[in-house]
Amino acid sequence: MKSLQMLLRNATTRKKALLIVSGLLITTGWVVNFFWISAWSFNTLMLLATLTAGFEIVRRAWQGLRNLHTNIELLVTIAATGGLAIGVYWEASAVTFLFLLGGWLEARTMSKTRDTLKELINMAPETAIVVKDGERREIPARQVKQGMQVLVKPGSKIPVDGIVESGTTSIDESAITGEPIPAEKQSGSEVYTGTINKNGRIYVRASKSGADTTLAKIIQRVEEAQEEKAPTQRFIERFASWYTPGIVGLSIASYLFTWNLEMALTLLVIGCPGALVISTPISVITGIGNAAKKGILIKGGQYLENAGKVTAITLDKTGTLTAGKPSITEIIHFSKATTFAGVDQEEEFEEVHTVSLSDQNRESLPSEGEKLLYWASVAESVSEHPLAEAILAEEQSNRIPEPDQFESHTGLGIEAILGNNHIYVGKAEFLQQQGISIREGINKKIQNLTNQGRSVVLVARNNELLGAIGIADQMRPDAPKMISKFRENSIERIAMLTGDALAAAEAIAEAAGITEVHAGILPEDKNDIILEMQEQGHQVAMIGDGINDAPALASADIGIAMGAAGTDVAIETADIALMSDDLMNIPEALRLSSKTLSNIRQNVVIALVTVTALLTGVFTDSVHMASGMLVHELSVMAVILNGMRLRWI
Repeated sequence: MKSLQMLLRNATTRKKALLIVSGLLITTGWVVNFFWISAWSFNTLMLLATLTAGFEIVRRAWQGLRNLHTNIELLVTIAATGGLAIGVYWEASAVTFLFLLGGWLEARTMSKTRDTLKELINMAPETAIVVKDGERREIPARQVKQGMQVLVKPGSKIPVDGIVESGTTSIDESAITGEPIPAEKQSGSEVYTGTINKNGRIYVRASKSGADTTLAKIIQRVEEAQEEKAPTQRFIERFASWYTPGIVGLSIASYLFTWNLEMALTLLVIGCPGALVISTPISVITGIGNAAKKGILIKGGQYLENAGKVTAITLDKTGTLTAGKPSITEIIHFSKATTFAGVDQEEEFEEVHTVSLSDQNRESLPSEGEKLLYWASVAESVSEHPLAEAILAEEQSNRIPEPDQFESHTGLGIEAILGNNHIYVGKAEFLQQQGISIREGINKKIQNLTNQGRSVVLVARNNELLGAIGIADQMRPDAPKMISKFRENSIERIAMLTGDALAAAEAIAEAAGITEVHAGILPEDKNDIILEMQEQGHQVAMIGDGINDAPALASADIGIAMGAAGTDVAIETADIALMSDDLMNIPEALRLSSKTLSNIRQNVVIALVTVTALLTGVFTDSVHMASGMLVHELSVMAVILNGMRLRWI
């Protein structure tokens, strides 16, 4: 008995039970009337069917009235009561049954649209194997504390956010980033709750667990986003609050004008704005759920709608169009060569070569280039300059000795001594100040690299120039494809906003296909440019890393943060947060938003056209109560099914 009571507390289950009983009463009534032609039995069964199906409708109408709110259920209650009063029992039972059927189907379908959220919640494993002093113990995942060591076996889900301490494996991170290809992980790699360990045993040092994990933040974001109302939804709800009393007034006026009570009641039934009210939330919830499955977190309906209207895009350079990690692109070195100088005579001279590391196999770097890289690495091994990391990353020897002495000349370069070797790494003027001559041949090549946006450092040892190194933050491979996709999607204006030097910015912009570049600017300048675009009538999206570009992201109509996995700030602050660094997810996010906006408009048109056609039909006496309710409920289902299409686009 208790279990039955618990079951009936669920609104969807209760509606289903009432529908079954009401449907059986209506069927029995028609059977009785067919075999025994008993009007009394027929009307009695239809009255019972009306009361059964109408129970839930009257209850909701009363709740609305208690809150001084006129809702759709009130219209149906008045219509059904009126129908019983004038003796149209079959019509009254049909109206209440069909309305309840529509409500049950709507609740059931809306529940399906939230399946994405359920799938996300189910991804988090309930237990974790904690290793302490060589002993393994299985505990609830939420009880894992920061710093605990967790064992993750092949094929199991990772229960915490953390860092791999030992072991190698590939991890299916599609639950977090949307990327279908597993990511290779080894010692030092970051892993997330809910992702799947494919093939290797790893030990993870926990950094976050329970409600603090990236997966928990995603679930919270999706949950909040699906509840947030879009501007169109808010407008329709305001409209419906005036529309419903308006229909009641129209019904009273038509009765006073025609003295036709059945027509007045029919107006109440078919005037219900059910399809209109549900037209926006069904599209928004489905669109946000579909985006979340692809690793795109959208803050809510308002941002989903705004993203669909974007006409201008501004992008940060570093970390967005580029990888945000400088690397060596070219090495300029000298080599000895000989030339004919007479019979049995050769004259030796120096040649200058530029080796592009992006084009050539690293192993084919000549010995002169290896030597230059080695001495530069020795000097940079104790430096904290950002370019030092790029040089050390390229040096493949594991035995780089630290210099005996080291001195940094701020803004110019560094000086280091190892044994009898005196090393200089820095700008040309710095080396010249040390009495080292810069030959004409290398000057032209350095200038060429500078014009291409490279940062160039020269390397000298014991007052002899060894060559130069070109360093750049390289563009992501899919940046040109993303820009091309923006243009295909009719984005009218695309601009790069960066604090970097003009040469470096223009080099990346040209390669990516961007023609508008604002270089060497401060964060407030980015703000001003976005405001100027908005004053010109553009709906502006700003793409950045979610932290350094915070003012510009806040000023734009839509702020899009890249690589938000593991970054709580980005997940919390960005209007759209991309969990991976896949640039193609940005046009995909805009495409989904545009499709959702279009879907909302289609639903509104379906709802308004249906109500207009039915009202016209009532006044021309071609639509009656039961058939009108049937068409009305079909329009509600058409809107729901149209919104559900967004799950598969």
